[in-house]
Amino acid sequence: MRSAIDPTTPVVGNLLLLDSEGKRIAVQYFSPEWSTVTAQANYEKSVFAKTSRTNARGEAEITMFDNVVVVYKFFGDLMFFVTGSQDENEIILYTVLQAFFESISLLLRGGVEKKTVLENLDLVLLAMDETVDGGVILETDPATIASRVAMRGADSDIPLAEQTLSQAFASAREQLTKSLLK
Repeated sequence: MRSAIDPTTPVVGNLLLLDSEGKRIAVQYFSPEWSTVTAQANYEKSVFAKTSRTNARGEAEITMFDNVVVVYKFFGDLMFFVTGSQDENEIILYTVLQAFFESISLLLRGGVEKKTVLENLDLVLLAMDETVDGGVILETDPATIASRVAMRGADSDIPLAEQTLSQAFASAREQLTKSLLK
């Protein structure tokens, strides 16, 4: 992935959201080294084993694991992880983690727990997509991520290049409806 983009652009290796037992809730991998589900599951187990005994409640922690920088935070019965290569800036990875966590908190109105996340898994996955795409960081402002996921402001004139796919479809449907009703 790194060769396809500018080498100075920060790249995220993956976003992981695991439960308190280390089981997958929502994940996105952007590196070919984790191309199989088996490799992903083994990686998730090893990251969980390495970090589960630490005290990352409230504030995020940073560790180096298998030549990968892992930034993580535990909240309730959930574990949030963002990883990058050993050359990535930890502060940028921390910013991505905070943006993802806070956007989920905004979308779920503070109810960040496993049951609520599973009930709103579509919003969580969209928040992941709005935060990072293909390893490239798209947005780090939680309010912006949450508003894009919730499609607030879709009626306003957002340039087509800045619209999400669902916003573009909603806008196109609205314009088609207007033209058919004239």
